[in-house]
Amino acid sequence: MVGPLYDFVANPLGVVRLSFEQAVATSRADDPTAAFNGKDWGTLDLFRDFLFEKGGLSQVPILDASTRQWIQPNSLVRFRGMVQDMLGKELFIGAFKDGSTWRTNKYSDGSLLQIPAGCQSACEPNFWERFILHCVPVPGQNSWTLQSTPQVYRNAIGNFMCEHGEKRQRDEEINENHEYGGSSSSKKQKEGDYPCQLNHSSQGSLIRGAFSEQKDETSVSCVVKMYDTLECDLKLNDVVEFIAIYTFDPELVAHKDETDELMHDLLDDPLMHLPPSKVPRLHCLICRKLTVQDFLSSPPSAELPNMIKGIRESLLRHLTQVLGNDGLAAECLLLHLLSRLHARVDAVSVGKLSLNLTGFNRDTASIFRNPITKAIQSLLPFSQYIPLTVEYLNTAALQPRKNNQTGRLIPGVLQIAQGTHLTIDETHLQPGNLDSNGVHNARLLKHLIECLMVEYDFEFYTSEMAADVQLLILSDGKSNILPADLVLPFCPIAINSDVNASPEELQSWRWYLDTLRSLPYSSQPDLHQILQDELVAAMREDRSLGPEQLNRWLTMARLISVSFGEKELSLDHWQMFKEMERLRKERLK
Repeated sequence: MVGPLYDFVANPLGVVRLSFEQAVATSRADDPTAAFNGKDWGTLDLFRDFLFEKGGLSQVPILDASTRQWIQPNSLVRFRGMVQDMLGKELFIGAFKDGSTWRTNKYSDGSLLQIPAGCQSACEPNFWERFILHCVPVPGQNSWTLQSTPQVYRNAIGNFMCEHGEKRQRDEEINENHEYGGSSSSKKQKEGDYPCQLNHSSQGSLIRGAFSEQKDETSVSCVVKMYDTLECDLKLNDVVEFIAIYTFDPELVAHKDETDELMHDLLDDPLMHLPPSKVPRLHCLICRKLTVQDFLSSPPSAELPNMIKGIRESLLRHLTQVLGNDGLAAECLLLHLLSRLHARVDAVSVGKLSLNLTGFNRDTASIFRNPITKAIQSLLPFSQYIPLTVEYLNTAALQPRKNNQTGRLIPGVLQIAQGTHLTIDETHLQPGNLDSNGVHNARLLKHLIECLMVEYDFEFYTSEMAADVQLLILSDGKSNILPADLVLPFCPIAINSDVNASPEELQSWRWYLDTLRSLPYSSQPDLHQILQDELVAAMREDRSLGPEQLNRWLTMARLISVSFGEKELSLDHWQMFKEMERLRKERLK
């Protein structure tokens, strides 16, 4: 077992390397490292025991814009982000022989050509493989979902740096090979220290300077190196939490010679455009995909049926106040927020319910635009607001595209996480001419709202990616760019200033929306014939009705049942839908 000199949080590499030495020592193979072949040798079990069995997870700092200035390199961090790009595989020297002792480079920086200092000859390197991701903060992530590092840990780091800052400067001249030092107790004692060579103030300024070169100073993007990828079957746009070893050297300038240049040309390495002096590296130990539930607090404690009914009533009252006492608009907005993609049948996306609220002139837009946007931000983990104008359509980069020269995926506005809510505001739209990019962007938005798919441009071909997103359109008349499933004229009758909600109410509403969106659904068998007869009669009366309209009817009726916590569509809820539809059609006249 790892001794007390090794700190899982402050010196995780010490844990990795000692456990490796112990595993090699107990191996009976002629080449002990061949048995590992890059796989875990028990290190992850040590970290899982510390993090999840002994409560160590609460001690691990969160890497974000507010903590990046004081988190120390080579320490353990937690990072939540979206997989923006998958950069392929990388070879690295995973194990090498230092004299008669085997060492490991796993979970640390260094690539194929970077041999550890002091081992340039006869070090018997073993080349292992790791998978590389580029991860960014989740686009549109709302502030209430953000985690914070406990203040007690921040204080401990600050005290440690104050006490040991001078010592770090004295250690600056230590031989680079020291971190791979022998097995004596004195060397292990030093290996347990923070691997920092700068005092607190100077290192903080360097980190701030390096991060300021990123496009957005308020966000932290990372290159994540995955070693045991079977643990997490990740794909593009997944939202993931990583527990990883953080490495960042703002003074690092990669040495280049002719061999390096040749190797980069051969590999077409996209990491050349994400240098370690500007973009931190995370060497992943443990990861897990996140869902909306991972961003919510504990559910309210009450009897389920009564609780859901009460939450529905309180949320509907809140939405009604936000929408100027327009009760029908509040009902439609509630169903819209509960909608999600369930299946794709031919060209029909079953379960989606995009909403177009019309009647927003200049006055009503200025009054209600912000309250609506803020209400959605307070209820959903991910949401974005897009003020649509001719200039925006002509200049914005909505489509993600692959740059085959750099090997990187250039993100577009529409590269977003699953479950994101988009509010598209057309109230700023004025007459004007769309250029070729504007027409292309309008087509992308239309395709998104109709099919919940985003086209990615890979230069020589396009590929469609599923996007389970909710779209709300605010406009004066019916949108010509975005054909929503449900169009409703907005008719406010009051202006309710300072519409607020308590933290307890917000917590219950968030839980309500996420829980009911995930409910399984069916309809009562004796209701099938009634629905079929009514749908046939409606189609005879109105020849314009087609599969899309009928799908919307069934979707809205189902969502009404879901809003009451019911798993089956009932006749009462079908009648409620019919009344809503009647009132909506009256407004359309």
